[in-house]
Amino acid sequence: SELFAEVFGAEKGAHARSAFGVAQIPMGCCVEIELIAEVG
Repeated sequence: SELFAEVFGAEKGAHARSAFGVAQIPMGCCVEIELIAEVG
């Protein structure tokens, strides 16, 4: 959160969070990170 605000500014660095439950993430990963970004 703080990194996005510092890099992109307070307005463009604001973001939403999502959470979902799964029994197991593929390839034995312990966390999944999702990012949707608009460049331009």
